[in-house]
Amino acid sequence: MPKQSAGILLYSIQQSILEVLLVHPGGPYFKNKDTGVWSIPKGEFMEDEDGIIAAQREFEEETGQPISGKFIPLQSVKQKGGKVVHAWAVEGNINASAIVSNTFKMEYPYKSGKWIEIPEIDAADWFDVATAKIKINAAQIALVEELDLLISQKSN
Repeated sequence: MPKQSAGILLYSIQQSILEVLLVHPGGPYFKNKDTGVWSIPKGEFMEDEDGIIAAQREFEEETGQPISGKFIPLQSVKQKGGKVVHAWAVEGNINASAIVSNTFKMEYPYKSGKWIEIPEIDAADWFDVATAKIKINAAQIALVEELDLLISQKSN
């Protein structure tokens, strides 16, 4: 069974513009990377766990803020490494600059015997659809596009 993640695509409509919340991974490997590395808040979950419950847990772990609302299931996507991402969209509004992510320990530099503690997420921000499609992991572009289509159909 390939690894799987569950995540939340939080969205808001500001002056008729759809915006989505994306998060930037923490740590030294992503420090100076921007294009194509942002993601929806997400994390791995076990096969016997309810995906939406896992998505809500991961959102809170990565942003420090709980999430609730009317969750819209989106089509799953497969990332380059084979991980399947299950996602739900929900309308809401959080202060992206106020996120507080959980942390984890990693050996850095690799095989050095030195361990550092880093935040899983070091930034969050709201992006319009065009910008989000540039910033986000390529496999997750489909999530933003699907949400954009659903919202535009809803407003017509």
